[in-house]
Amino acid sequence: MLSTTTPRPEREQRFVEILQRLVDKSVDEYYNPYREFDWPETLPSEMMWMSDDLTSTYGTEIVNELTEAQRQQLSRWESINFYSLNVEGIRELLVEVVRRIHTRGFEIPSDFFHHFVGEENEHMWFFAEFCLRYGGKIYSGPKLNSIAHEDPRVENLLVFCRVLLFEEIVDHYNMRMAGDTSLHETIRQVNRVHHEDESRHIAFGRELVSLLHADLVGDLTPGQREEIEQYLKRYIAFSLRAFYNPQIYRDAGIPDPLGFRERLLAEPSRRDAERRAVRKPLAFMCKTGIFADDVLPGI
Repeated sequence: MLSTTTPRPEREQRFVEILQRLVDKSVDEYYNPYREFDWPETLPSEMMWMSDDLTSTYGTEIVNELTEAQRQQLSRWESINFYSLNVEGIRELLVEVVRRIHTRGFEIPSDFFHHFVGEENEHMWFFAEFCLRYGGKIYSGPKLNSIAHEDPRVENLLVFCRVLLFEEIVDHYNMRMAGDTSLHETIRQVNRVHHEDESRHIAFGRELVSLLHADLVGDLTPGQREEIEQYLKRYIAFSLRAFYNPQIYRDAGIPDPLGFRERLLAEPSRRDAERRAVRKPLAFMCKTGIFADDVLPGI
């Protein structure tokens, strides 16, 4: 990871070397996503579609109110919600990255941006394909306000912090489901393929965020640093809340889906699962100095 005390030429040289390795890996490990997946006509309904410990009812007393068949049905829609979140999140990050490719200040990473954009576009396709084939829909949820700041350097930092946080949260789910032998192989494959690409994107994101922060931090007032930290912590909390989509409870046939959501959010046991999902990105943000601590509002 880049340090704020490392001279800028040395930081840039390290960044260039890392980018070249990532570009080489993108080229060497390229696959055709349209031929990669052998989509079955249907997936079995009498099995979990998401790892049990990733579902929104895990660890709660509420889960005991559900039959095994209801838990399996709910996991189907939680799975569709997860891939829908990927579709929407990727769409948003693509817009931000494309706005910056081959622009001033992004000369060095623009070559990698081409690979990043291509791979993320393909991820969005296979996540959407899964949703439409096996759920008949792509969920749409509430949106956080778009990023706009009078200082373009702050805006760039916020944009790429959000991209990184989104990817790290998603990857927590990908890694767990890719290795879960109780899941259908199609579900495992979608998560495995995405994780393999995201490992490069996360490595890139950490280096870019570190560089952007190192170039900016000396010019920030304490109030501005606090503003950046609180905005990003709200984004993390917002992202975690998206896993409690009332539409999935409605589609799973649960009465009073909004009330069911509120009961789950009020469960103290859910905080442990949420903290696990963001443990790695929180540690990175604290180590980089973007966060003063790992305290999240309501988490």
